[in-house]
Amino acid sequence: MSAAWGFPAFPARRGTAARGRSWWARAWVAAVEDTSLDHSALRRSRRVAGSGRVGPITVSPGRLAAAVDDPDAPDGLHASVALTVLTDDEWSRLLDQVAAESGHLAALLSGEVPRALVQAADAAGVGLLPGIGDLDPECDCPDWGNPCVHAGALCYQAAWLLDEDPFVLLLLRGRDREEIVAALTAGPSPEDTGPGDAGPDDARLAALVERAADRARALLAGPRA
Repeated sequence: MSAAWGFPAFPARRGTAARGRSWWARAWVAAVEDTSLDHSALRRSRRVAGSGRVGPITVSPGRLAAAVDDPDAPDGLHASVALTVLTDDEWSRLLDQVAAESGHLAALLSGEVPRALVQAADAAGVGLLPGIGDLDPECDCPDWGNPCVHAGALCYQAAWLLDEDPFVLLLLRGRDREEIVAALTAGPSPEDTGPGDAGPDDARLAALVERAADRARALLAGPRA
């Protein structure tokens, strides 16, 4: 099982892109905003996200969570957001799509999510980015909003994490960077190929691994400080 990643609390920030800068972060936010029926609560969520009141964020397979300071809750509140983990079969199909194009892994390691990868995954029946109703927010507060202001703030900050590292999304879907890189750089098993049976796909992946090796070693040291 993938280990949880911990991210330090964001300091107060104003005048920045609350919905994220990257197209995939904005797709994440769209999944939140298109589900909510209370746009005033979303505005308050964006203010809380930028206020510095959300604590360190923990990201683990299927879940992100953080404590949130609230003036009406002296002991603070605990918010979380759940996302369905991909099955082993879905992961196999997703990794096939990553390996099918030599630039996909290199792009991920460089902090980019190729649109072509997401489209190919969708075509293979694997939804990588969340859609409407895929995110399940929870909070200790009595607000029944979907999401409440606190869980909504966590969702907006998750978009900022995704801007910095798309592997946050992949961890939420069930596997971390190290597992993914290891699966993609492992050679075929002896049962799959015999001596001299390496094909064009194997050669392309080997070339990708060589180009991305230095970047991978740096990123495998851990998530953003």
